[in-house]
Amino acid sequence: MHSTHTNFSAHPEIASRTPPYAKLTKNLTEVRRVLGAATPLTLAEKIVYSHLASPEESLAGRNGNIRGDAYLKLKVDRVAMQDASAQMALLQFMTCGLAQTAVPASIHCDHMIVGEHGADTDLPKSIEGNKEVFDFLESAAKKYGIQFWAPGSGIIHQIVLENYAAPGLMMLGTDSHTPNGGGLGAIAIGVGGADAVEPLVDAPWELKAPKVLGVRLEGQLSGWATPKDVILNLAGQLTVRGGTGYIIEYFGPGVETLSCTGMATICNMGAEVGATTSLFPYTASMTAYLNSTRRAPIAEAATEVNRSHNFLRADEGARYDEVITINLSELEPHINGPFTPDLSTPLSKFKDVVKENEWPAELSAGLIGSCTNSSYQDMLRAEHLVKQAEEAGLKPRVGFFVTPGSEQIRATLERDETLNVFEKAGGTVLANACGPCIGQWKRSDISKGDTNAILTSYNRNFRARNDGNSQTMNFLASPEIVTAMIYSGSMSFNPMTDSLPTPSGKPFKFSPPTGPELPSQGFEPGNPAFVPTTSAPSPTTPVVVSPTSDRLALLDPFEPFGTADLKGLKVLFKVKGKCTTDHISAAGAWLKYKGHLENISNNTLIGAQNAETGEVNRAYDDDGTASGIPELARKWKAKHQPWLVVAENNYGEGSAREHAALQPRYLGGRVILAKSFARIHETNLKKQGIVPLTFADEADYERIGACDVVDTVGLYEMLRNGGKGEVALEVTRKSGEKVRIGVRHTMSEDQCGFVLAGSALNLLSKRSQA
Repeated sequence: MHSTHTNFSAHPEIASRTPPYAKLTKNLTEVRRVLGAATPLTLAEKIVYSHLASPEESLAGRNGNIRGDAYLKLKVDRVAMQDASAQMALLQFMTCGLAQTAVPASIHCDHMIVGEHGADTDLPKSIEGNKEVFDFLESAAKKYGIQFWAPGSGIIHQIVLENYAAPGLMMLGTDSHTPNGGGLGAIAIGVGGADAVEPLVDAPWELKAPKVLGVRLEGQLSGWATPKDVILNLAGQLTVRGGTGYIIEYFGPGVETLSCTGMATICNMGAEVGATTSLFPYTASMTAYLNSTRRAPIAEAATEVNRSHNFLRADEGARYDEVITINLSELEPHINGPFTPDLSTPLSKFKDVVKENEWPAELSAGLIGSCTNSSYQDMLRAEHLVKQAEEAGLKPRVGFFVTPGSEQIRATLERDETLNVFEKAGGTVLANACGPCIGQWKRSDISKGDTNAILTSYNRNFRARNDGNSQTMNFLASPEIVTAMIYSGSMSFNPMTDSLPTPSGKPFKFSPPTGPELPSQGFEPGNPAFVPTTSAPSPTTPVVVSPTSDRLALLDPFEPFGTADLKGLKVLFKVKGKCTTDHISAAGAWLKYKGHLENISNNTLIGAQNAETGEVNRAYDDDGTASGIPELARKWKAKHQPWLVVAENNYGEGSAREHAALQPRYLGGRVILAKSFARIHETNLKKQGIVPLTFADEADYERIGACDVVDTVGLYEMLRNGGKGEVALEVTRKSGEKVRIGVRHTMSEDQCGFVLAGSALNLLSKRSQA
């Protein structure tokens, strides 16, 4: 089933890209000594624990209470950064005064390229429009020995899968979909820039030991069902916060039937249920993929360490905190949405759900590709459907957009005539970049405010995410379902059962799509200009940040916490409902300010809904004066009025963007009080010196409102005591009524240090320069 064709010789940097298996297995032996040799471990535990800086320090004396409880100090193998988040990560790293990064790192220019007419015109235009930022990233990469993947080379997660991910590796990426690397057996975790700086300066990275959710796969996919449907189905079961605090580990006989890139798709979208990461055990399809991407020596080493140490699969009898079983043989395609990735509907029921909810009857566009679904297998199966339709005389009835995930994928699809098939059908091939998936889509077929529906093979579908229009209903599906449905244009079309009229008058019905897992001729590398040079640092390379730039600005350190509890905080805003990082720090047109904290802070919370009025981006001062949320925050900052935000569940869901923590901190925010937090955002807040607190009683959300005055009680002592102690809030309502609200926290000893110092960066800079 799995081809082992190798197109060319092993990559010249293969040694630096091979996980340090000898070191990891030695560390795992020490882990087993501490835990007891008889303790069976999950695969997730093996990889995570083998990266502990000190197994004794993190694991000893806990009586088995590790998962969900212990804070682990980890030594990470690698860091990857995309261009939007790399700016702030590098600006923070530069303050530490080091000559080079302590671990291998890479920068990927994928987020700042706008999709509109097609790659040939869009890419040069975006490069010119972002020249200052790309020049900064390239010069910093050269100076510090970071591999630089230029605009057009591809999307971070696809490039990482093709080049850097490997079985047993542990890496961080400054993007929430970094877990894509779990498809190749890596522990790959999405983080904010401040987290990424820690391994770059050789500091241990701290993680609260995740619980492990086991997903047992049985049977085998067939017909129209795809790996994407596994995670679309699971998202419906778990919801957007059901995976919070867990690593999702897949196991069972069904695992062996999946392609490596299919497993990556599943892991990629684990971010949508809040999971720390997701991963699969080492399989034959991983061997085949490594061989096809010039990494046969890694495949050999992985095979050997698995044989000798059982390192890349769970131990017999390993215990999962929860287990969910999915029978692949019974799985049907799903469509998820709109506006949230966990609203999951089987395709057979979608027609009825569309009618019940009075969603648009017609599609306005179909988009395939992205980091989630642009593998060779994905694109060949989509091509199979296009060819079927072409033979029947059919053309797409709505706009059709294709995003290759990397230059290697694009060049291979071009060689094999797949791109030609898409273009002949009327498809627009966009640049090898994120594009519409993250809101970089200059759309002209609809006006803002027009209600319409789009179907994509992407991973996230928050309101207004793709085109900036809050009335665009965005649905997620496999590339195969997207491709078939563009030929009908109807939201009610089911390609498994329905036929389409043809010019000849004969009804046409699609056959289930097929396509090879890997190219029989191997992968085509494509334009050699996109391949980064060696990663040797060049200390004399200047890194220039102009003081007059509106795109980049050096960072000033935040003030330390102080020596007493916070008094006189005022509630800036009370949020109603879902508040994602897209709501807190919008992407799209704002991406150009990612390196300029002052300027990007003008978008702070502009997508948030006012719990008291229902308005979006409308806040009210004490005297009733209305303004945008960032405007009121700036007004209070100028008056030295510190503030907090009150929110509901899963606050900060979505991307890993640390700007959603940096911006409130910059504008004077000190506390976020919520019913619950998304994992990455909660950590980002702590790293920037903001204290995340949760209601001890969620009903207390109703007892606090905008412009109420808040004093913390016990917070300073808790921080001084490394996270030990009770915290409460004394609230003075606008009416004069006084209310005491009990709160909880998840602060570790290290995180308390970050907050007291003003930020994690303040501490890292001090230690690095000592």
